[in-house]
Amino acid sequence: SAFDMVEPMEFLYIRIVKAKDLIEVNDDCTCDPYVEVRVGNYKAITKTGEKLPNPEWNQVFAFSKERVHTFFIEIFLKTKVHEGDGVKGRLILDVNEAPKRVPPDSPLAPQWYKLEDLGGVCVKPELMLAVWMGTQADEAFTEAWHLDAVGVSCDEIVNTKSKVYMSPKLWYLRVNVIQAQNLEMVSKNKRPEVFVKAVFGETTAKTKISTSRNVLSPLWNEDLMFVAAEPFDSLLTLTVENKVGNNEEVIGKCVIHLGKLERRLGNKPVDSRWFTLERPVVEDGKKNGKETPALFNSKLQLRASLDGGYHVLDETSHNSSDMRPTVRQLWKQEIGVLELGILNATGLPQMKIMKNGQGGRTDAYCVAKYGQKWVRTRTIIDSSSPQWNEQYTWEVFDPCTVITVGVFDNCHFQGPDNVKGAKDSRIGKVRIRLSTLETDRIYTYSFPLLVLETQGLKKMGDLQLAIRFSCSSFFNLLQVYTQPILPKMHYSHPLSLYQQECLRHQATQLLSLRLGRSEPPLRMEIVKDMLDYDSRNWSKRRTTANSQRIKAALSGVGFLFQFLETLCSWKRPVITVLVHLFLFFLIFYPQFIISSICFNLSVIGLWNYRARPRNPPHMDPQLSNVHKLIQEDLEEEFDGIPTTCKNNDTLKFRYNRLRVIAGKMQILLGDLATQLERLQSLLSWRDPRATAMFVCFCVVSGIVLSVIPLRITYMGFVVYFLRHPKFRSKLPSVPVNFLRRLPAKTDSLL
Repeated sequence: SAFDMVEPMEFLYIRIVKAKDLIEVNDDCTCDPYVEVRVGNYKAITKTGEKLPNPEWNQVFAFSKERVHTFFIEIFLKTKVHEGDGVKGRLILDVNEAPKRVPPDSPLAPQWYKLEDLGGVCVKPELMLAVWMGTQADEAFTEAWHLDAVGVSCDEIVNTKSKVYMSPKLWYLRVNVIQAQNLEMVSKNKRPEVFVKAVFGETTAKTKISTSRNVLSPLWNEDLMFVAAEPFDSLLTLTVENKVGNNEEVIGKCVIHLGKLERRLGNKPVDSRWFTLERPVVEDGKKNGKETPALFNSKLQLRASLDGGYHVLDETSHNSSDMRPTVRQLWKQEIGVLELGILNATGLPQMKIMKNGQGGRTDAYCVAKYGQKWVRTRTIIDSSSPQWNEQYTWEVFDPCTVITVGVFDNCHFQGPDNVKGAKDSRIGKVRIRLSTLETDRIYTYSFPLLVLETQGLKKMGDLQLAIRFSCSSFFNLLQVYTQPILPKMHYSHPLSLYQQECLRHQATQLLSLRLGRSEPPLRMEIVKDMLDYDSRNWSKRRTTANSQRIKAALSGVGFLFQFLETLCSWKRPVITVLVHLFLFFLIFYPQFIISSICFNLSVIGLWNYRARPRNPPHMDPQLSNVHKLIQEDLEEEFDGIPTTCKNNDTLKFRYNRLRVIAGKMQILLGDLATQLERLQSLLSWRDPRATAMFVCFCVVSGIVLSVIPLRITYMGFVVYFLRHPKFRSKLPSVPVNFLRRLPAKTDSLL
């Protein structure tokens, strides 16, 4: 079935459609009709209908079968009047008589029911409704007003429903500013400093100041990049400006609509166009103070296009969920399907503390993002162990992608203590890389929810997920591993790292605005947290964690050097002798060198199979280096840019510590550069004597190696390298001494 990865949940659905003959023809339509549904101790009320004889509601209520402890459903048709609520009719239905519906069956058709008054006498008004038993696979599940949210008002119920969002199609807008002609300068007292400023939405970019000698026809030939989203509701405004002191005077401007630009799929350049510049409106003091535009003949030459061959990065490259280009014509065939079941969460803390001191509550919901599709589960009101049991699917085009699932607290339901401008609080986040999953296997695992706050690391509970990655063709899946991860445009016309990061921030802002227009809105703080908007900010913790990752990754090299040291020190003579024999064997049979290396690597891989990971990885506090943090490190990490710290001593401490860390990195990079420059100076004649000695050594070595058999040379090298400690010296060897004496460019550094 469509929901085979989650636990089925049965609901009693009640759809209230409309009523008729509610008001007599001669009566005044002053009442506000509504319907009240009672199931045991639970009550749900529709929104107030129109003041008409035949009002319509078309609302669905869902009552969990586990909480239905009655055999009857009471439905009241009421009207709001000045004296109170008046009952126009009542209907009683048997819960056990509700039919069961299982998709893909068609929806149950509603029907008219006769109503009775409180005394059991039939009345004229009738009510159209439908009652049935279903599961979360029912189409009405996402639109239903659930029992968990019965205490929520009609205006806020929309914020509790589960929804699917689609990201808008993002384009890279490339504006190549070439030149201008016939500029008319306002200030003519010095050499103009002309540049072009482009404004698109809330983003501004500027070219460099033109260095052309012809001040009336300056040249730039510079690219300005923006991120645009369909449908294009923003205009591109270009202004040619002249820098006068600390001020900037506008020479002319032009406005371009993106719908008129060419959309290119590859790297073929578009044709340049001339755009007429409009002089800004100026005040004419000679004509009664009216503002009149002057005649203008200036033009600006541009190449403006929408580049669809790129993938617009909205996530960090190592946590990206999509690698497809913008245009659909360049998409490759899908390789499989990703299914995610959001089951439940346990141990969630109280995220909202009421001002009246009556405790706290948590109104949790989940957001999952993969590719262009965002999903949001329904909000479970006031529960620290919510049960969602919702399942979603995505198309997969690349297995080396990541799905992100976040848990958040809904800020709309705080009762009388609701704070204006409150934000949804994050409870935790889980990332799963699809390439770490076996195909056609269901993983059901409870992931810890960890959040780093200013007080330190805090476990916010556990999130249980079920995930399955199914591939349609295993050959196509393996073929993807041989293809570039990004579209061709990223390699033929690459963007700089600085450009990519600036454009990623633009894309995040644009997505936040577009998804915030949905109903219910996907709030800006949710989008930024899911996309890791501030992942590039400075953090001493991340720097230390990355250094530890490098150290752990090079642990195998360290183990190899320890093994070589053991061999050379003859601590285990038997192993050293066996290594001698093995190396001598490879000397006499060199055709087995490559095969022996491949065989050893395969043995290591087979040996590590027994220790393979059995579950998807999750957030690791030890790897993130959060167990050694101090309060000052946390305050610095959560401090924004520009800083909000007003304590000068604290800022001085952070700055001095940053200088120390940067100094260590500078020394490391300097040492690496020095060694590379020494190797380069072997043949650069920077040190004539050293280069002459090295050239002579190469000539002599070539003559000797041409006379002595190659096997004897290799055997001599093995015997010398693995010689006994009695024949070793504690002083550095001759090659090391020679290399250390070579010159580097450190002498030329200031």
